[in-house]
Amino acid sequence: MADHYEVLGVSREATLDEIKKAYRRLARELHPDVNPGEDASERFKLVTHAYDVLSDPEQRRRYDMGGSDSPFGGAQGGGFGGFGDIFETFFGATGGQRAGRPRSRRERGQDALVRVTLDLGDVVFGAHRDLDVDTAVLCETCQGSCCQPGTTEVTCDICHGSGHVQRTVRSLLGNVVTSQPCGSCQGHGTTIPYPCATCQGQGRVRARRTVSIDIPAGVETGLRLQLPGSGEVGPAGGPNGDLYIEVTVTPNEVFSRDGDDLLATLEVSMSDAILGTTTTIESLDGPVDLEVRAGVQAGDVLTIKGRGITPLRGTQRGDLRVGVHVVTPTRLDAKERALIEEFAKKTKAPAPHLAEFHQGLFAKLRDRFRNA
Repeated sequence: MADHYEVLGVSREATLDEIKKAYRRLARELHPDVNPGEDASERFKLVTHAYDVLSDPEQRRRYDMGGSDSPFGGAQGGGFGGFGDIFETFFGATGGQRAGRPRSRRERGQDALVRVTLDLGDVVFGAHRDLDVDTAVLCETCQGSCCQPGTTEVTCDICHGSGHVQRTVRSLLGNVVTSQPCGSCQGHGTTIPYPCATCQGQGRVRARRTVSIDIPAGVETGLRLQLPGSGEVGPAGGPNGDLYIEVTVTPNEVFSRDGDDLLATLEVSMSDAILGTTTTIESLDGPVDLEVRAGVQAGDVLTIKGRGITPLRGTQRGDLRVGVHVVTPTRLDAKERALIEEFAKKTKAPAPHLAEFHQGLFAKLRDRFRNA
């Protein structure tokens, strides 16, 4: 059997465009309506079959690996299997899809998006929400059949159930048969003489439903959680799309987030900073005892282990880090001022001076200390 590449006059490295151009040129020359000679007819069969094989990536791969085929066997129908593509080849028809099975009415539904607002406590511990979602749901009247109860689809009398109709077009190459979706049944192969009155033959209706979701700890603003199969039902009762939950976390007046840690600011009086003290603070977990050591400095960080946020994909909670802000009194009576002056004389504190710069708490909590 002749080599397909030699039949088309192209190299084995030829691109698909080069193969198409070679086929068009030879088909115009050898088509029976143009060249009625018996030899031309046989060559046209070979050219057509060679094009069918080399224009299909999988068939070409098998052929290049040494597989054999016959230009006159199988589905090629006596060597003229390429005639179904001639219209597309010569006139640039788009779509690239031959007539096949009827198109199903059932299609996958669209995805849906719902936004949920959480507070910082929900981020720390996780939350449960019952969300109202307005989407397409299965029609309860027809259960997705699209037909009025007691009726069914009927075979289209135009395409006889194939979903496609054939038309004969006269061209320079003669009569060419083309196939396109049936306009009567829209390619489905069946029609619905009595559509469901509830859904107007769509198999679905718009409705509000409630979706329950457990939101894990550790989420953050902008994160989307996916619930497969909880979106809109498809046309004619097709499979549901997915539901996405987009999270927004509202700012907290006391705590802020730094990765898996929680940040807070503790205002300490000057006397407590000097002498030290124990205090109770209200964390998101409830009351927590916190020891302020004597001599604590403004900007020092007190850490409470395990009182932060549980990572989205983990179990070890972060920490609660409390930055110390020493409050200096601004109004003193005469007696208080005398005591402070006496204290200053006894401690002989150094004069104010510039010290080495430290990238510490103020850089991380600048929003907390901006107005300090």
